[in-house]
Amino acid sequence: MTVHIKNLFDLRGRVGLVTGGSRGLGLEMAEGLAEAGASLMLCARREEWLTRAVDELRERGFKVEGAVCDVASQAQVQATVDKTIEAFGAIDILINNAGISWGALPEAMPLDKWQKVLDVNLTGAFLFSQSAGREMLKRGRGSIINVSSVAGLMASAHDIHYVGYAASKAGLFGLTRELAATWGKSGVRVNAIAPGFFHSRLADASIEIIEPDIVKRNPIPRVGNEGELKGVAVFLASDAASYITGQTIIVDGGSTIV
Repeated sequence: MTVHIKNLFDLRGRVGLVTGGSRGLGLEMAEGLAEAGASLMLCARREEWLTRAVDELRERGFKVEGAVCDVASQAQVQATVDKTIEAFGAIDILINNAGISWGALPEAMPLDKWQKVLDVNLTGAFLFSQSAGREMLKRGRGSIINVSSVAGLMASAHDIHYVGYAASKAGLFGLTRELAATWGKSGVRVNAIAPGFFHSRLADASIEIIEPDIVKRNPIPRVGNEGELKGVAVFLASDAASYITGQTIIVDGGSTIV
């Protein structure tokens, strides 16, 4: 019997945990999961933003909880996963979206800033994947989505300098492939999204510098619009992507092909 397309994208009865989910691209992807029917645990460092995001989603009738968490802390990561299991009974979807950056030339990059970027962007994704992955392995199913960046695929040193960010995002590709290869036989899929430039608090300073070049060079001559990551996240989380693992979907208006 053919599976109906609506059922393939239906996330009702599933639970998603989104790091960096209180605003920006993380909130957009979390919103997409909720609109597809998933219950949500949002994770963020700052309680005021987290509370606002949870309240806004609840006002729309979605089932949402929140957890203040530093993704670089193993203890806080485990506490957040435990809180999710306690609230919803399972974790079906993990989106590792939390990220920071620090702009500096490589020769001037402070070691503590390099370490902080790697701790949040790469180690944090590993810690959440490890903890949530254990729960998924128990149930024999799950989807992990690592939010990387085109910065991990191509240099932009002629315009902006973020060596730690680029290294951490490139590392996410390797983490994605390794987890996918290791856990695939156990029913856990692991994929990545590599966005180009989208307006956010993290990216806006860089966009001010690089947007003229994006408009001039990109096949789709603009930065990304609100909503253009939502569908990709839902796709990778859903049964529509049930035979896809270890892959990266690039959402960049074509910047990496020219």
